[in-house]
Amino acid sequence: MERLDGAAAVPPRFAGGIVALGNFDGFHLGHQAVVGRAVARARAEGRPALVATFDPHPVRYFRPDAVPFRLTTIEQREALFAAAGADATVVFRFDGDLAALSAEAFVTERLVEALRVGGVVTGEDFTFGRAKGGDAGVLAALGAEHGFSVDTVGAVALEGAPVSSSRIREALRGGDPGEAARLLTRKFTVRGTVQHGDKRGRTIGYPTANLDLGDYLRPAYGIYAVRGRLEDGRVLDGAANLGVRPTFDPPKELLEAYFFDFAGDLYGQVLEVELIAYLRPEARFDGMEALTAQMTADCARARAALRP
Repeated sequence: MERLDGAAAVPPRFAGGIVALGNFDGFHLGHQAVVGRAVARARAEGRPALVATFDPHPVRYFRPDAVPFRLTTIEQREALFAAAGADATVVFRFDGDLAALSAEAFVTERLVEALRVGGVVTGEDFTFGRAKGGDAGVLAALGAEHGFSVDTVGAVALEGAPVSSSRIREALRGGDPGEAARLLTRKFTVRGTVQHGDKRGRTIGYPTANLDLGDYLRPAYGIYAVRGRLEDGRVLDGAANLGVRPTFDPPKELLEAYFFDFAGDLYGQVLEVELIAYLRPEARFDGMEALTAQMTADCARARAALRP
């Protein structure tokens, strides 16, 4: 999987490609339908299949103080696009220059001149250009003018409601990672580099691998049954605290994962932690003995939740 700059001329081998165009944060069922259509068309026509996404998300540009809301990093999206059959990821850097482009200028400068697209596939609700001046209809008209095809994919519904990133965020904030997983078709996963913490866990027999949540959406704070995936391919079951650790001062927001029956140094390694089941909210304990007893109970519940 190659990553291409959406402002630069596309390498000749990717010219004339079919491009799936959207934010694709989370790459849920609806996004998969758009990319699936693009890949199918590309294969049928003997063209490259590309997925174009925006980074940072336009909301982050226009509302820099917005609370974290991302469901995936660009690296996660790249891997998901590759698994869906795409040949390359195009990243449009959302900055002042891009925000200032009219819908027509975006098509002319970015899709026609830079990417040299053969076709574009979007969701029916896709908007683009300055002040959201372009939509699927505008794109189709501009495509006809510039000689590329435009396909629009309707919303994918599950149980009578459209699948959307907003619906997934609502499930996660409500402490329902199972519902989020149904809409994503996989577990919500935090990916990051394991960092040094206060090392309190190791003193009570529960050493943790700590991840900063960065730009990820904050799911409901609490204790989760989790599954960790290491760089070497190993998969570890465990329990994690996601939140601010109210027993300790000062509060510090982290995802702290304890893996059962594991001994090893994970510092500096890239770790993926999947949220499997929400066990309980965060709580403050009067002393380490009470905390340790609760952690023992939490691990027992997590083991049960993770059984096949």
